[in-house]
Amino acid sequence: MKTMKILVIEDNPSIVETISLAIEMRWLDAKVVSTAQGEQGIDWAESESPDVIILDLGLPDISGFDVLKHIRLFSDVPILILTVRTDEADIVKGLEWGADDYMTKPFKQLELLARLKGVMRRHRPKAEEPLTCGQLRFEPNSLRLMVGPKETKISRTEGIILEQLMRNSGNVVSYASLAEAMWGLELSAASDSIKVHIHHLRQKIETDPNKPQIILTRPGIGYCIAKPS
Repeated sequence: MKTMKILVIEDNPSIVETISLAIEMRWLDAKVVSTAQGEQGIDWAESESPDVIILDLGLPDISGFDVLKHIRLFSDVPILILTVRTDEADIVKGLEWGADDYMTKPFKQLELLARLKGVMRRHRPKAEEPLTCGQLRFEPNSLRLMVGPKETKISRTEGIILEQLMRNSGNVVSYASLAEAMWGLELSAASDSIKVHIHHLRQKIETDPNKPQIILTRPGIGYCIAKPS
């Protein structure tokens, strides 16, 4: 079997060590390569062909956002942002620019492993099963989403959420169920991350995202897609 390779772009040696130890606990044969430089991280993302990238935003040479943007020009590799930045604007920007997940420091090792497992699982191809619900038509494998006659681009994470909602049209999908689909287990901080992804989806499919008619919120429980009448 191919050895899993994980690229860590992080300038704090203690964080790199903590990440490496956590990965060794879960994947004994995984190879961790790391760099403190964003430019080198971009080069290694292309030359090393990692299976997943852990990316810090506060790098000494260039912004982690720039690293993310450059990597997305040539690679669809799963990327997990791991940073001290907790502002919603940064989370939205990171996810909008192509990160698969966003996690803040300090972090728990088991949660990091779960997030990594989740972002890698999302990138595995699966059977194409077009889903339709009202004006929405979604192909989970290709992430092709049609909103009426218009095609809209969505991320893999958004695709997982949308697939769960469409498969359960008319029924509430709980935060716990969405977290299970995304990461393989329920996480205490999952609802905040899910809310950001829901916000993105509404921006892309709702006529008025501030007054959603397609993806409805059930406060304290989760979300549902309104069943076409």
